[in-house]
Amino acid sequence: MTNELVSIVIPVYNAAKFIQDTVMSVKSQTYPEWELILVDDGSTDDGMTIMKDLAEDLNREKERVRIIELGGNQKAARARNRGIEEAKGRYLAFLDADDLWDPEKLAKQVALMQEKDCAFSFTGYEFADEDGIGVQKIVHVPEKINYKRAVRNTTIFTSTVMFDLEKLSKEDVSMPLVESEDTATWWKVLKIVPYAYGLDEDLTLYRRGGSTLSSNKFKAVKRTWNLYRNVEHFGIFKSTFCFLSYLIHATIRRM
Repeated sequence: MTNELVSIVIPVYNAAKFIQDTVMSVKSQTYPEWELILVDDGSTDDGMTIMKDLAEDLNREKERVRIIELGGNQKAARARNRGIEEAKGRYLAFLDADDLWDPEKLAKQVALMQEKDCAFSFTGYEFADEDGIGVQKIVHVPEKINYKRAVRNTTIFTSTVMFDLEKLSKEDVSMPLVESEDTATWWKVLKIVPYAYGLDEDLTLYRRGGSTLSSNKFKAVKRTWNLYRNVEHFGIFKSTFCFLSYLIHATIRRM
């Protein structure tokens, strides 16, 4: 494991429209020590051609991009877990195939990890339209969050997360094969470490497609309820309390 290297895992499924911009936002990082692991999850578009061209370009001076092809569409959890298995860095970061990073994202977050001597961190982010343009809706994050608070406020967004693999094992951070596997992972890790530390700067653009927003919100609500009842095994009263708190915080984030 390389001491200062950040391993970045991007699961890719039919993201040809976005993947070049996403990878270029990694290339633009001021933090120099990174590797990029692109895990293609059975895409049927021409994203693989784009990724191979990008990898060839970025690997000319230094081998830092790897492409992994999964057989068939195995969903994001398995794709991320395969990327985790391949990671060589001390730090592990996730980025979705349509999201974008500020050039200072990795540098500022690694500095936070080192300052706090923490195992788990996340940052603020801004909602963006389908073209990757910020819409001035910025999600602010707390200085730190524990498990008890995290189950009531799902403020941690996947493309902002970083783990220290000298403090956590790959098994600790592997994603369970459930819906909302990312949120389930944050809760799992917060049963191991006391806090995740937040960097309250909007260092990520969270791209959302307008045509599916209402459907996605309804599905997210159902998935979160399922996490409380069938993954965390909360009783009906605790589930209802956490669920209402989640709804309030989710609504505020989108105002």
